[in-house]
Amino acid sequence: MKSIRRAIQSMMSLIMISFGALLASFSVACILLPNDAIDYGTAGIAIIISKLTGYKLSLCVLVVFLPFLIAGLFMLGKRFFLRAAIGSLVYMVGLDYFEKMPFELNVEHFIAVAFGGAILGAGLSLILRFGGCIDGSEILANIIVSKLSEKTKKNYSMTGVLLIFNICVYIAVFVLINQNSALLSLLVYVVATAIIDHFTDRFEAIKQVTVITQNPTEMIRRIREDMNKTVTVMDSYGAIAGQNKTLICYVTYFELQKLREILADFEGKAFITVSTIDEIMR
Repeated sequence: MKSIRRAIQSMMSLIMISFGALLASFSVACILLPNDAIDYGTAGIAIIISKLTGYKLSLCVLVVFLPFLIAGLFMLGKRFFLRAAIGSLVYMVGLDYFEKMPFELNVEHFIAVAFGGAILGAGLSLILRFGGCIDGSEILANIIVSKLSEKTKKNYSMTGVLLIFNICVYIAVFVLINQNSALLSLLVYVVATAIIDHFTDRFEAIKQVTVITQNPTEMIRRIREDMNKTVTVMDSYGAIAGQNKTLICYVTYFELQKLREILADFEGKAFITVSTIDEIMR
């Protein structure tokens, strides 16, 4: 019964990721590009390459994103790779289809770009919320943060890495394309990230996972071996359950998906909450 429920959940996740990828590709191909704006992250790099070389946009997206996707396979696991690969494939097919579709939004550039950014943000929110990814900058940020955490034994947010990456993208747009495209693309970034933050509770921030359980040993072992993460363990007491152990673990948004898969094996044996951490004082 549990395996059937998990299979249905996995299928629904893939469907929602695919729908989010279609929304994102529609926004880019039908609204943003016709109004001189581009996406951000690695998709933005692919669009710049496509504009400068004349190569198909979907091909450029594949070439740019593939190395990050492979890195995600080794860092974040096979399930993440599968979801990211399916989302990226649907995104590329969507770009090919929507670029040929006759669609015209007869409004001012500013309004069109704001509307396109909102649709893009909605699509990316669905992808991220169901454990997928179609942007290599997020994978890169997760890898950098994970490596820093391993070396320093401290937790870091992905915000700084993503901000630096996208600043470089917009400088490239400003220099290689034109100033208007850079400014309109910056508006896309602001609108899209506002939508994403609203629906994913700031995915780039650190997540605190709190687990209350009576049998933590196997759970701790899995977290340490499968994720190379440390866990804080405290004694706690429940009015009904009695003596418990409270586990606290800090992870990034993409690591959270992997941790959820581990904790799913202990369903019914633990009480689990997830919260967003604004700052960790060191």
